Amino acid sequence: MSGDGEESQSDMSKEADSEAGGPNWRGCSIDEIYRNLSPFELDHVAPVKPSENHTVLYHCPIKEDDNAAPKPLKGHPKWDAHHVRLPCSEKSQYPVVADDGSSTIENRWEMIEKALLRPINTSQELQTAILSYNTKYKDQWEFRALHKLFGEELDETEAETFFEELLPRIIRLALRLPELVQAPIPLLKQGKCQALTLSQEQVSCLLANAFLCTFPRRNTMKKKSEYSTFPDINFNRLFQSTEARVMEKIKCICHYFRRVCPKEQDRSNVPTGCVTFERRFMHHSEMPNWSECLIPLGVTPLHITSDGTIEDQGFGLLQVDFANKYLGGGVLSTGCVQEEIRFVICPELLISKLFTEVLRPTEALVMVGCERYSNYTGYARSFHWDSNHQDCTPRDNSRRRMTHIVAIDALAFMESNHQYREELMLRELNKAYVGFFHSLSTPAPGVASGNWGCGAFGGEATLKALLQLMVCTVTSRPLVYFTFGNIELRDQVHKMHTYFIENNVLVKDLWNVLRKFYGHQLETKELYRYLYTELNRLKHSLPDVSATTSTRRELEHRQNTYLHNGASLTSDSETEAVLIAAANKVSEQLATKTERVKSNDKDDENEYSSRAGAGPLAKPKFKQRTLLEMLDKAYTQNGPVTKKPCTTSRLEMNIN
Repeated sequence: MSGDGEESQSDMSKEADSEAGGPNWRGCSIDEIYRNLSPFELDHVAPVKPSENHTVLYHCPIKEDDNAAPKPLKGHPKWDAHHVRLPCSEKSQYPVVADDGSSTIENRWEMIEKALLRPINTSQELQTAILSYNTKYKDQWEFRALHKLFGEELDETEAETFFEELLPRIIRLALRLPELVQAPIPLLKQGKCQALTLSQEQVSCLLANAFLCTFPRRNTMKKKSEYSTFPDINFNRLFQSTEARVMEKIKCICHYFRRVCPKEQDRSNVPTGCVTFERRFMHHSEMPNWSECLIPLGVTPLHITSDGTIEDQGFGLLQVDFANKYLGGGVLSTGCVQEEIRFVICPELLISKLFTEVLRPTEALVMVGCERYSNYTGYARSFHWDSNHQDCTPRDNSRRRMTHIVAIDALAFMESNHQYREELMLRELNKAYVGFFHSLSTPAPGVASGNWGCGAFGGEATLKALLQLMVCTVTSRPLVYFTFGNIELRDQVHKMHTYFIENNVLVKDLWNVLRKFYGHQLETKELYRYLYTELNRLKHSLPDVSATTSTRRELEHRQNTYLHNGASLTSDSETEAVLIAAANKVSEQLATKTERVKSNDKDDENEYSSRAGAGPLAKPKFKQRTLLEMLDKAYTQNGPVTKKPCTTSRLEMNIN
């Protein structure tokens, strides 16, 4: 189960909005999100360049023609705790028990080849073949989904086509593993900034092995097992459920293989691009001081819409994956919400599960270049594979599709009011900051997001929208927010953002008010009503000279940034004038008032003074870690998560 968004409302709500007149979006235009440039004109990341912290599994630079896959890089095989244990390794061995009870140790890859090269004409024979090199699970695995799909769902001709044509192609591709992956694959572990780039052909080969359940030591869920802090990768769990959505996911994956597996005499369909997976880790000391941030929220362009989806309308933007901390969540079981759907329509994302350790609170995974292969309808239980998707996204100079996805996992709340605790809101802010962070010298592309962690994880979209807006403001990124049919949320957030513009609300203003809401929930249960009241109260208190001067300078600087190449700051020039007028108004107040307005609440004033200059971790660390670890247990997979020492600073890293 992923930290999913909410399901779309009925078409009636959309029709009602259309009949009321006007578009289904609010805020600035989408052209302003792109700064009046083409959607793919701004850079997200640097070109691929091998380094100590960036492993490239093919020869780089690529010398082959664009219509040929990159040549695999040769390396020394490794069979250790820091690299993926490949099934084709000579050290991959498996105990075999003979009929007379005697036991021998055999090379597992030879067992795999022997099993898969025999004729396989039914789902039962496929199950038998897979269990022959997974004998430990012969009494546990029952591939009910495959039996139902090929025995009941598909007609006889379709089933025959799979076993006579597609499955042999999948097997041939899987057995090319020693040829296509000749260098060790590093595990992207906790506490390290590290990247991995593979060719799409290499990814397809690894996924074919996952489909056939060949990866060793990846089947147990025991807490003390070697890969207990990694997602599952073999497809055995997916094959066992008979739910309709599971069979639809299998259709998506089979369609992917139909697209990428070469035919016996024709390799023209083999993908020739590349994909990068970058694990980001940041120390708490690198996080912004949210309580002292003087950037106006109004400088961040916001386009909020009740129509569309991140994957369909977020092209050219940093697209947010509402992730589980175990990448992919329940994609290889019954889960079928935002993250799981994205992973099956873009199956190359699935390979991240092979090497990405569970994400910690200040970590994210950026995935660049994954191609989309399927269209779909529905959501969750109503999900259905629909048709082929032809991905026309252009490639960068490193042959990667210019699709940039960031996986950030939200907290799961058993009680919804807990999410307003200061330390937990801080965790979400910092998590999003790690994902949205960039070190670009050019303007950063915008973020395409939505109701992050607001489905099964119990998050409130009204809060998550504001937290993501704060992070976009600090990272100088425009925000496109998809409410997935929720018109009321669209208008609420737009109204709040307009209030921020008209009243020159700073990041620190919103944060200092937000963090007090938890103690006022019994008095004011509605977050936005509380924010309007408290921010209005704050507006009438006069900021000090230094803060106002810094604010004006920051406003002017950020305006210049967002006006890059002629793009306007907001949807019309009048709103831009409001921002400047708001800053001028503050200066006028400073000139006419000589004394600060004294606070009626001395306790709050003393608390504010005591926090001045303190970082976002001013509260005791022990309390925060305890609460976060408690909430971590709400995820669908539980395992001992040991904190790894940071061996590489983000600033020392050279992810190219």
